[in-house]
Amino acid sequence: MTDEIAKLFPNLFGQPSATLVPGEGLKKDQGLRIGVVLSGGQAPGGHNVISGIFDYLQECTTGSTMYGFKGGPAGIMNCKYVELTSEFILPFRNQGGFHMICSGRDKIETPEQFKQADETASKLELDGLVVIGGDDSNTNACLLAENFRGKKLKTRVIGCPKTIDGDLKCKEVPTSFGFDTACKVMTVPSSAPCVFNSMWFPPLTTIYKILIQIYAEMIGNVMIDARSTGKYYHFVRLMGRAASHITLECALQTHPNITIIGEEVALKKLTLKNVTDYITDIICKRAERGFNYGIILIPEGLIDFIPEVQQLIGELNEILAHDVVDEGGQWKKKLRNQSQQLFDFLPQAIQEQLLLERDPHGNVQVAKIETEKMLIQMVDTELEKRRQEHSYNGKFNGQSHFFGYEGRCGLPTNFDANYCYALGYGAGALLHSGKTGLISSVGNLGAPVEEWTVGGTALTSLMDVERRHGLLPLHLSHCPYYPPIISGTALVLLMPLRALVLMWSSVTLVSFSFGPQKPKQILSASFEIPGAPFKKFASLRDEWALKNRYVSPGPVQFVGPTANEINHTLMLELGAQA
Repeated sequence: MTDEIAKLFPNLFGQPSATLVPGEGLKKDQGLRIGVVLSGGQAPGGHNVISGIFDYLQECTTGSTMYGFKGGPAGIMNCKYVELTSEFILPFRNQGGFHMICSGRDKIETPEQFKQADETASKLELDGLVVIGGDDSNTNACLLAENFRGKKLKTRVIGCPKTIDGDLKCKEVPTSFGFDTACKVMTVPSSAPCVFNSMWFPPLTTIYKILIQIYAEMIGNVMIDARSTGKYYHFVRLMGRAASHITLECALQTHPNITIIGEEVALKKLTLKNVTDYITDIICKRAERGFNYGIILIPEGLIDFIPEVQQLIGELNEILAHDVVDEGGQWKKKLRNQSQQLFDFLPQAIQEQLLLERDPHGNVQVAKIETEKMLIQMVDTELEKRRQEHSYNGKFNGQSHFFGYEGRCGLPTNFDANYCYALGYGAGALLHSGKTGLISSVGNLGAPVEEWTVGGTALTSLMDVERRHGLLPLHLSHCPYYPPIISGTALVLLMPLRALVLMWSSVTLVSFSFGPQKPKQILSASFEIPGAPFKKFASLRDEWALKNRYVSPGPVQFVGPTANEINHTLMLELGAQA
């Protein structure tokens, strides 16, 4: 795919990453006009990215202006914006949500839309634009950077990694903001910590951490309920569109009886029946011990990890891109025999979701498939079969939950608040130095904040090509509506953050060429099997299955001994690298 990506991005492909190093410094008397846009779903800490950009401009430039585009990329196309001032930003520092300027899921893809973006950039005389978003959003950032450079416009574009799923990461970008918060649930103290307006960053946090904390508290609450009543099996589906990072981290924090890891299912090529039997076997063993209750964690993208389901979805995407579903079922004749049998085996509600719930690109909306309800029904059927065979004599009452939106707008943890601030500050520095087509990054997160590292890497080095509407978009000129999307990431380790904090007046950004990096073939960053976090989980899950080792973490802490702890996944990954 390298050649194809080079053709798609002739002005950006192969450019080196940037590292923050001591130098002669940048001109402080240079005023910049910078725009910022929030793209995609909410994630805790987004407001602090904006705060970091703003503070950089205030401290390191003179007479700069910052604009916030309202409602996501549509705000760029429609030139809907608000000028961001210190007074405007102040109430949003360290707060959850994206309501400072609001977000949106529009994409700038068609020639007309790119023309609108050009007009807005020219009207506001933008020197730079920061796109805060996930894989698709950063793909859009790369397309905009290519577009502006190709048309000789002065506007440069920098991306910032945002996704609560935790799947936009790699060794050098160890996490995206929001994940940490989502995996924990928090209570709000009377006085939340503040991001300082000075050069010093408060203790770092990531959005991944907030999400983990939010979900972990909710899981812990359900665990206490299950144990109190002794009669419910709670099937909990957790947000995680294309990777099981959240599910794994929540399992490490709460110790549920059963956790299904999508990547393991795919690796072992398990079928739906295999997954159902695995859950049913544990339920039967627990019944023998007198336990007719339990907690089961499921990633929302599980159904897409099962090879036979992947095949079915792929065939459906191809067929429905060209055909209409008829009541007589003639369209099903185009399915392979195995896929047709699987489709007929699925509950009717799931069949309808596969056929009717399509995203704007024509693909199945995996996130809307209620996998937890499907598994409850299939497990119940299997248990009844075993009851008739006298191999099961327990009681089963399944309760379904989906923990998703609850984690997106919580107050960011200390880690997320500061990590996001650092991302924004770094993005401001990248734009000030004239960089474009890079994604802001902060590394060495396991170390004290003064040892963090800051820089950016080329977005084109993270690219892959995705099939949409049954098409493989290799050239924008041939298929302008369905661009390639970001896959994994590959950033270089950067200089310590203390250089940014203590020596900013003498810091400049320089580039080092490591040669063009081969694009990865994975559309999002799944965790390694066997990686350190998964190994830890695998060593404990058999004990958790039959014994009640539940842990209820409680709400997020902003002060005290646990306030600045990093999540289990990041800790284990960094430990494995050391």
